[in-house]
Amino acid sequence: MTSFKYIKLLIILVISSFFLNACNGKFPGADARKFPADPKKRIEKNIAEGKGFSFNSNLGKNSGVFEFASSNELWRASLDILDFMPLASVNYSGGIIITDWYSNDKTSKESIKISIRFLSNEVRSDALDIKVFNRICVDLSNCVVSEKTGNIAPELKVKILKTAAIYKSEKKKKKK
Repeated sequence: MTSFKYIKLLIILVISSFFLNACNGKFPGADARKFPADPKKRIEKNIAEGKGFSFNSNLGKNSGVFEFASSNELWRASLDILDFMPLASVNYSGGIIITDWYSNDKTSKESIKISIRFLSNEVRSDALDIKVFNRICVDLSNCVVSEKTGNIAPELKVKILKTAAIYKSEKKKKKK
C-alpha cells in the first residue's frame, strides 16, 4: 500500500507542476504588459488585429437584409434570358452561371456554351462578364472549341441589363 501512495503522490505532483507551468507566460497573450489596461482599448486592439468581433458593427448598414438570388435583378434577368439552355453550373455565392453545350437542332455539329460572371450586384454595364464559346465537331471525339467573338455576347449583355432594369423598377414600385 505504501508504494501505491507514493505513485499517487508522484502523479499528483507531475500533474500539478504541468498546470503551474502553464502560467509562466510562455503562451501567446499571457504577457499583460503588451496589452492596454483599459478594457475598451483592449477590445479595440483585438478587433483591429482580427481577434474579436462586434455585434453592432453593421447596424444601420443594411444589417438583416440578405440578397438572395430571387431578389437580385441581374441574377434573375440572366436566368430568365438563358431559360432555353441547359445549365451546367450555377453558383449564386460564387457569382457565376455556366450553361451546357447547346445546339438548336440535333443534326448540327455546332454548339455554343455561355459563361456569365457577376462582378457586381448593381445593374450597370460593367457588372457582367459574358463569354460565349463555340464548339464545332466533325465527330464525337473530334471537336474544336474556341471563344466566339461577334454580336452574341454584347447583345446578351444588353438584353440582360434591360430585363434587370425592368425588374429593378418593379421592385421599387412594390416598395412604395
